[in-house]
Amino acid sequence: MTSDAADRLKSLLPDQAVARLQSLRLADGRATLVLDATGLSAPARDGLEASVKSALEGAPGVAEVRVAMMADKAVQKIVAVGSGKGGVGKSTVAANLAVALSRGGRKVGLVDADIYGPSQARLMGTEGQRPVAHDNRLVPVASQWGVPVLSMAHLSQPGQAIAWRGPMASGALTQLLEGHWDEAEILVVDLPPGTGDIQLTMLQKFKPAGAVIVSTPQDLALIDATRAVELFEKGGVPVIGVVENMAGYACPHCGEVSDPFGAGGAEAAARSMGTDFLGRIPLDIAIRRESDAGTPTAAGEGPQARAFADLAGKVMGWLDAH
Repeated sequence: MTSDAADRLKSLLPDQAVARLQSLRLADGRATLVLDATGLSAPARDGLEASVKSALEGAPGVAEVRVAMMADKAVQKIVAVGSGKGGVGKSTVAANLAVALSRGGRKVGLVDADIYGPSQARLMGTEGQRPVAHDNRLVPVASQWGVPVLSMAHLSQPGQAIAWRGPMASGALTQLLEGHWDEAEILVVDLPPGTGDIQLTMLQKFKPAGAVIVSTPQDLALIDATRAVELFEKGGVPVIGVVENMAGYACPHCGEVSDPFGAGGAEAAARSMGTDFLGRIPLDIAIRRESDAGTPTAAGEGPQARAFADLAGKVMGWLDAH
């Protein structure tokens, strides 16, 4: 953006916004502003954001306005969402947990720590967007679901293969987690499957408040989930509980419920490990379809959304008690 364009947009802002303006960027029709919100109440922040959007929306060259508020760093609790193996729907559960926590009244951020296979940009409908930097830290990308997100997908080209060794991947994770998550009370971190360098960096450097383990009812997935539980316990991170994903399929034609991956295995495994069972997420084509469209199921209504809301309620209750 040229200095003339910046001055033109700045001249449209209300005085209060100008006084708190940290940076202003216009790229591809998207105006991104970083404002200092220190000392402002939540209603005052909302009013300031609304006034900025009202001033800039419709201005020449501006198709969209994004506002990031920087303030004193809140006390954050990191919730790691992990699994022992891939293919269990962990990223979908992480995205919907974040949205459900937000709908439950919490300030939530979402970090896609799966450096090699990032998917949260698509799940949250933020593909193609790029974060801005402020004070050498990334400003999370806003989503329409009220949950800001950072992912390697926001920093790399679509479809680009990321061939990094462990230290580089761990450095990327640090960059994402040390972004401007200033107002977030809870950071939901979608970990890659397995028990490698990313997970170890997470445990050693950022120490999550707790971990949610995602599994399917299959025996192999449960064996791997047990390994994931052991990793967190050895790292001194309490396990909030185990989620059984893809549990039960209701035929859309006759309504009969079948269990293609079995049933109850995750609950039994949690019991045997002395870990809480957080509930079941159904195997439903709507969840897959909405995920591909960047519309988290938890943002809607119906039994699938209620399953994620129930999960979020249990996680909030655990966090409040710890």
